[in-house]
Amino acid sequence: MNTTPLKIDFVSDVSCPWCAVGLGALEEALQKLQGDVSAELHFQPFELNPKMGPEGQDIGEHLAEKYGSTPEQQAQIRNTIRARGAEVGFAFNPEGRGRIWNTF
Repeated sequence: MNTTPLKIDFVSDVSCPWCAVGLGALEEALQKLQGDVSAELHFQPFELNPKMGPEGQDIGEHLAEKYGSTPEQQAQIRNTIRARGAEVGFAFNPEGRGRIWNTF
């Protein structure tokens, strides 16, 4: 049986929860294709918040400014991220109001 070679550039920010979910889902998909596809992953950096200062920012404040989300919407998004992460074997604990920094 011949396997199809596949090069995948995975572009992500190390602090992006959706990037972690996406990687977990990609890894699951590649497991299902094992023997049919031979994938080579290349991780490429992406700076999610390039204009953020070195002091960082409160996460809730940042999400409100960037996306216009309310605290209630942010809570729902955290629940969604936690549930989706669990589906792909990644445990999130996005409770509380921490800070976010530029990941350069």
